[in-house]
Amino acid sequence: MGLFFTCDQFLMLMALITVCTLSDCYDPLDPNGNITVTFDINQWIPEGYLARVTLQNYYQYRHVDKPGWTLGWTWANEEIILSMSGAFATKQGNCSSFKSQTTPHSCEKSPAVADLMPDALAETRTDDCCHGGLLSAWAIKPSESFSSFEMTIGNLGTNPKVQAPINLTLMAPGPGYTCSSIEEADPTAYSDNGGKRQLQAYRTWKSTCTYSSFVANQAPVCCVSLSTFYNPKITFCPDCSCGCREADKNTVSCIREGYDDPGSDSFDNQDIVQCTDHMCPVRIHWHVMKNYFTHWKVKLTISNYNYKRNYTNWNVLIQHPGFSQSTTAYSFNSTMLPSFGLSDEVALFWGIEYYNEELSSADKDEPGAVSTQILLRKDLDSFTLGNGWALPRRVYFNGENCQMPLPDTFPMLPNDCSSLKPTNPVFLLFIYLTFKTFDIWLS
Repeated sequence: MGLFFTCDQFLMLMALITVCTLSDCYDPLDPNGNITVTFDINQWIPEGYLARVTLQNYYQYRHVDKPGWTLGWTWANEEIILSMSGAFATKQGNCSSFKSQTTPHSCEKSPAVADLMPDALAETRTDDCCHGGLLSAWAIKPSESFSSFEMTIGNLGTNPKVQAPINLTLMAPGPGYTCSSIEEADPTAYSDNGGKRQLQAYRTWKSTCTYSSFVANQAPVCCVSLSTFYNPKITFCPDCSCGCREADKNTVSCIREGYDDPGSDSFDNQDIVQCTDHMCPVRIHWHVMKNYFTHWKVKLTISNYNYKRNYTNWNVLIQHPGFSQSTTAYSFNSTMLPSFGLSDEVALFWGIEYYNEELSSADKDEPGAVSTQILLRKDLDSFTLGNGWALPRRVYFNGENCQMPLPDTFPMLPNDCSSLKPTNPVFLLFIYLTFKTFDIWLS
């Protein structure tokens, strides 16, 4: 039997093919990235159990920002949360049918759980909790990339079959994450008594949550512009990179639909940004400054056009062949990431604590900005400024793929300077000695 589609089905299929780009469905720069949620049953109690839930962020450069994560699920049976530490259920629900001296923490069939703040009371805390819902990127601060909470589950009755929750959801802080079904896994092992004794959970369930920018945002959130010292042309962000501006060109601020701003008080799922031709909340500018004998220098600037949002613990990921050599960033932290077989190297940049780790919001006159100069050592066998080699291949901001200009708009070398490869050192020494001898002869 042949495979046939109705007109509507065909259009839907083509739309999915169009929007499901490489960066949306699979990230070649971080193919193993995910947030893993683990449920460990560590103790049985009458008609219930004591569980520990851990969220571990394995994304190299995508972090969970303010106001933090919210984890939800649906109970398979009639379970309730008797008590909880290290986090809290956002709704208690109807607990009127439970006659006990202590009111259950939550009787919701589908509870939603959020993290406690760092200043939470000691009696409400547990180990590795209370980060305000923030999870750092694995490559930046692995010690702050996870969070845990404990809960006592009851109302199982005499049913000997304990079932895992279903329909796990993760808001971090908005949509974008899709979680797999919660499956049985090898019991988690952990140490006790100063590491001298190893314990393990009675049962362990796990789910992995992966991110899609298409699910999270109706429009891109950042774009890239380029410039070089050897070409007066500036390649600006492509027009309408993140949506189109209002028709009135005199408008200063625009309401940009389709971008989830968790800090918005006045608008739902809307962002107020400075009106530009690209309408992106964030712009990354790469400027090739100087070409030295053994090094070349770049200025990297990140601009925030958002009037209402600061970006805390921001990061920028850049794919570029020049990162195969030693790299020094003067005002940002930086590290190299595995390239996973890609031809070009990948570098991650982020702010310095107490200095520029926060990208401030824009004011009425100009965007907020942070910048650094980057010094890159030359590989004399491969270095060239021709054909756009000195410009990045791909740029991410906070894990979001930024809109790059088309290659035919890049600022290229003039036609009469097709190559600026470094001159052979032996030849330069020959020229120097020749002119030195000539000066001696003249004198």
